[in-house]
Amino acid sequence: MTSEQLRSTRDAVPFQPFVIHMTNGRSYRIPHRDYLHIFPNGRVASVARVDVEALELIDVMLIVSLALEDAPTSPPSNNGE
Repeated sequence: MTSEQLRSTRDAVPFQPFVIHMTNGRSYRIPHRDYLHIFPNGRVASVARVDVEALELIDVMLIVSLALEDAPTSPPSNNGE
């Protein structure tokens, strides 16, 4: 994985939540672009983990894959039909 691939997924418009899968089997859900910061050198990223109120630093080169989650769907409109 390259930092550019990670950046383009994070910065996509509209944003689509995704999961980062690491070589050690760990995964990190990114529900919003603000949960992921990529350092200027492109080698390290920080992931906000709300469940434990912490940041984790990850090595971008150890990312195996990114899995996009399904985009939320809007509820069907009820226009009297």
